[in-house]
Formats: sequence, C-alpha cells, structure tokens
Amino acid sequence: MYQSLNLSHADAQVMVDAVRRRVEAEKKTAAIAVCDSHGELIAFLRMDRCALPPVQIAINKAFTAAREQRASGVVGESARTHPFPMTNYGDLRYTGWAGGTPVVVEGQVVGAIGISGMDQEGEVQLGAMAAELVTRAAQGGQP
Repeated sequence: MYQSLNLSHADAQVMVDAVRRRVEAEKKTAAIAVCDSHGELIAFLRMDRCALPPVQIAINKAFTAAREQRASGVVGESARTHPFPMTNYGDLRYTGWAGGTPVVVEGQVVGAIGISGMDQEGEVQLGAMAAELVTRAAQGGQP
C-alpha cells in the first residue's frame, strides 16, 4: 500500500487565477487547464477571445505533463530526438508541444497545468510560476 498526493480543486483554482491575472495584465488570452496526477481535468478556463484550438491543446498539455511526470515540451523533444511517434504512447491526448508543466510536491507529481494560446515561451514561464505557487504553499509558504 502507498499514499499519494494530488492537487485539490482549491489548488487548481489558485493556479488558474494566477495565470489568468498575468495573461490579462499582458492583454493576451489563453486556455488554462489543471489536472490531477493521473492527467484528469480538475479546473479549466477559456479566457475571453481565446480561439477554440487552444482549449483541447491546453488540456492535452496538462495530461501529458502529469502522465509522463515531465514537461510536455520535454516529451516532444524526446520524441523528435529519438524518433518515437507520439501515437506510440497509446493515447491520442499526448502532445509534444511546450506549455504543460508538472506540479511537484515532496518529490511526487501531484498534477499538472497546461496553457495554450500564447507563445510557447510565455506558456512555459506561466506554468512554472503557477506550479511554484502550489509547491511553495505545500511547504508552508504563502501561495
């Protein structure tokens, strides 16, 4: 038997709200998805004026980061470097685009966040910021 940690809906909402505020401050728009450690959706926001394709892409980025316990962009880079089609993962939700970030607490991946609709560099930075909020809060700091 073992115990595992998972993001709560409150953790997920903190992450979504933090990303939303930053994206709005930049006068941009995005889709933001947070999932548990299995890759299943906990929270989602499609911001005003966000196109439709980023909706599923954000969810898939979070899914990939949680399932593989590493950033979705790292999964994609690995698939390109060692020719391994993403379809070989056995689930069409896997994606290799950057923007999916795992959330790690006490050495365990407890969930992930996926962001889509912006440039990938910005998505990666926002995902890292949101993941850090939860990690810091779990260690007794302020979110």
